[in-house]
Amino acid sequence: MSRFAPDLAPADLAPVILAAPAWARIGITVRDPRLRARAAETLARSILDELDADAPARDANQLSLGL
Repeated sequence: MSRFAPDLAPADLAPVILAAPAWARIGITVRDPRLRARAAETLARSILDELDADAPARDANQLSLGL
């Protein structure tokens, strides 16, 4: 995980997981593999959506510095 998000801690992910839809959190524990896969996808999507929402938006008017 540190390769993709070096400043992300498990404590940062816990509230995101708890904010995911309840059916997805429960759905990852069911026996039906199709429902479990759909629930896992929904859970992953909600985590990624929340993490992307925290990323600062890039301003098109801001010039980049050539370092």
